[in-house]
Amino acid sequence: MDSNMNNRDFVGYFPIADGRRRDAELFGAIEDEFHRQQNQIELIASENFVSMDVLSALGNVMTNKYAEGYPNKRYYGGCGYVDVAEKLAIKRICELFNCRFANVQPHSGAQANLSVLYALARPGDVVLGMGLAMGGHLTHGAAPTISGRWFRSISYGVTEDGFIDYDQVLRLAREHMPKVIICGASSYSRRIDFERFREISDSVEAYLFADVAHYAGLIVAGLYPSPMNHAHVVTSTTHKTLRGPRGGIILTNDASLAKKIDSAVFPGVQGGPLMNVIAAKAVAFEEALQPEFKKYAKNVLENSIVLADRLKELGLDIISGGTDSHMSVLDLTRLSITGKVAEMELEEVGITCNKNAIPFDELPPSQTSGIRVGSAAMTTRGFGVDEFVQIADLIHRVLANYGNPNHEVIKMDARMEAANLCRRFPLYNT
Repeated sequence: MDSNMNNRDFVGYFPIADGRRRDAELFGAIEDEFHRQQNQIELIASENFVSMDVLSALGNVMTNKYAEGYPNKRYYGGCGYVDVAEKLAIKRICELFNCRFANVQPHSGAQANLSVLYALARPGDVVLGMGLAMGGHLTHGAAPTISGRWFRSISYGVTEDGFIDYDQVLRLAREHMPKVIICGASSYSRRIDFERFREISDSVEAYLFADVAHYAGLIVAGLYPSPMNHAHVVTSTTHKTLRGPRGGIILTNDASLAKKIDSAVFPGVQGGPLMNVIAAKAVAFEEALQPEFKKYAKNVLENSIVLADRLKELGLDIISGGTDSHMSVLDLTRLSITGKVAEMELEEVGITCNKNAIPFDELPPSQTSGIRVGSAAMTTRGFGVDEFVQIADLIHRVLANYGNPNHEVIKMDARMEAANLCRRFPLYNT
């Protein structure tokens, strides 16, 4: 187990017993969620387990403090100590990404992305982003979101073999002359050529905006390309592979854009920042600066590649044929099973993942033809390549035998095997 995960006794550190007496229903749900996390194999690529230090920072008295504005420029008094926390978070994330300016106030990746679009474009401007079904994110111009309603959204996709179609990106950019081009993804497992995206952006005088929410931890560990020397603006979440609290950040090397972004976050899109979350971000950024984090990220990548390779070996289809990151997307078409059914079947045996559209998917988002799997969370718990091979075997056994007369027996055996795996690697040293 990762060393920073077991430095306190979990149950004793949180006042669950007192809370249960006052609000049994709510605190019972918290305790049940802990047991769910403890007893299930977590493969959702956007989730991870934070350290006890991050958890303690989240539950601190800074949650009581309003701090609209920025360090040394607040709209309330009494902000001297929360200024320290925010300055530390800014300093540390700039060091991690080797950048000049950072805004650590966004409440989420979605808020960070909205703030960037608010700063760089105006309603009606053209925004070119990766299509949702092709691996992009909702906030990259999907129709139901603000990014899809405020702007004229154009989508690019992938080739038949599952790689970003850069020729299509260039063609669409020349045809539509976007104000902003968004690169980054929610379910794209391969390396992104940020340099090529910048060449395309420059050719049409567009801003390049990189959303690296999924890849951030791998980037700061030097295991995935960094967009900092290519994109005008970079956003990320602070959880996922970065293994911090849920939240967002915005980075840039351009001083003039930094001012626009600060104004876009506050007062443009948000009010008071969540100072307890910013404190927890600072803790996570300090953890990511340590040599142990690079070892962790290396293990995340190795485990992800092993999981994808083993699934392929067992006959399952992987979009793009493999992975360069912490995640893979499985195409279940040949198994005649939907992503929704696969998600439910796997959860019943103690493996949590999410249904996911595949490129050119013919099923609706509520069903999908695929699932997405990731390695970050269980690597945090100490799983290595042997365990991820075992996970691949469990996934194949459950899904390939769907509809088999002995399916329930197979699932029962898989459930026991998954539970035994989890017991070997307890969460928070419980």
